[in-house]
Amino acid sequence: MRTARAASRSAFRMGALALAGSLLAACGGSSDGGSDAANGKVTITVDLFGSFGYKEAGLYAEYEKLHPGVTIKQTDTEDEADYWKSLQTRLAGGGGLADVQGIEVGRIASVAQQQTDRFVDLKKYGADALKNQFAPAKWAAATGKGGEVLGLGTDVGPEAMCYRTDLLAQAGLPTDRTELAKRWATWDGYLELGKQYKAKAPGKSAWLDSVGSLYSVMIGQQKERYYNAAGDLIWETNPALKTAWDTSVEASDAGLSAKLDQWSPQWNQAFAAGSFATIPCPAWMLGYIKGQAGEAGKGKWDVAALPGGAGNWGGSYLAVPKAAKHKKEAYELIKWLTAPEQQAKIFTKQGNFPSSTGAITRISDATDPYFSGAPIGKIFGTAAQAAPVQVLGVHDQNVAQQITNALSEVERKGTASEQAWKNAKKGVENTIG
Repeated sequence: MRTARAASRSAFRMGALALAGSLLAACGGSSDGGSDAANGKVTITVDLFGSFGYKEAGLYAEYEKLHPGVTIKQTDTEDEADYWKSLQTRLAGGGGLADVQGIEVGRIASVAQQQTDRFVDLKKYGADALKNQFAPAKWAAATGKGGEVLGLGTDVGPEAMCYRTDLLAQAGLPTDRTELAKRWATWDGYLELGKQYKAKAPGKSAWLDSVGSLYSVMIGQQKERYYNAAGDLIWETNPALKTAWDTSVEASDAGLSAKLDQWSPQWNQAFAAGSFATIPCPAWMLGYIKGQAGEAGKGKWDVAALPGGAGNWGGSYLAVPKAAKHKKEAYELIKWLTAPEQQAKIFTKQGNFPSSTGAITRISDATDPYFSGAPIGKIFGTAAQAAPVQVLGVHDQNVAQQITNALSEVERKGTASEQAWKNAKKGVENTIG
């Protein structure tokens, strides 16, 4: 999800000279909140999870060139759950925090509703003027009860299906993205194709990577998942969630999964090894696939519309902790990184889909040669427009993690569905009380 991922960038950017001037002026004096900048030089620390793609797309280098004296240093934790646990510990202690911290969309309600005292209200630096540059739902989710602006959106996660054309061809299945979209228009159709693939699967390859990814992409098609609009925890009685669970269990029982835990070393290696033919992929997954499959995978992958309709999985924010050393400089950086121009660049180079309406217009005709020339701008743009505006709760990510852990027990240990469901319930109770 990005956790990885999950993979929305948007904001108005000033002209390069004006922005450079304002930032250099800030660097030359003391930064609000205790900057230790000296001689006009400052190092901005950025702590993220998964693959935001800024370094890979060259955006840090570009920013440093535009702003002499600024150095950006990034640290990265691959698994978002580990990242969040560490972040909470550091927030509680007030030490060891970066100037910029990434926040996954499944955690943003916790920040906006429970941790406003630990993050800078970005309105202090003029962030309220950026509101119209962001998709309304993206902006609202990072807004505190008192109107605080607690983060700027990076990406959203419109969903599609990524697949290996070479593996499908060897199994005698169609490889044309339009034909496949018709054949797997429903999740039943997707599982049926999977059973056909299994009968003639090349090597030891499976139809999909894990039932956890199947569950995640299916629940991403729903407006209400773990909480309702009133803020009540509803996951146990939500029929849409139970359908996603049952479909995932069916895929496991049919032997369609490679039984890989997402974000594990084995899962990462499987991209290059050709261990599975399809993987449900939000837009941010494109960059992740490129990174894991490498140059040898170019032209072997393609992208088609998702079974069952549009959905959203993931997306993130950039926030500035109150304990940051360089608050104003950090704000200038995240404003630039989330501006429409940079959102468009990151999508073109890494696949992370923008939340900025201006950036979405810019990338509508984008194609990706790595993914066989797939019209990714159109595929993900259509999904983004049709995806439901999801209800976010303070413990969304915690509940999701317990469910995917339980599904992993089903596919890897053979745990009965009923017992795994009980284990998920117990896990949620232990995690959130």
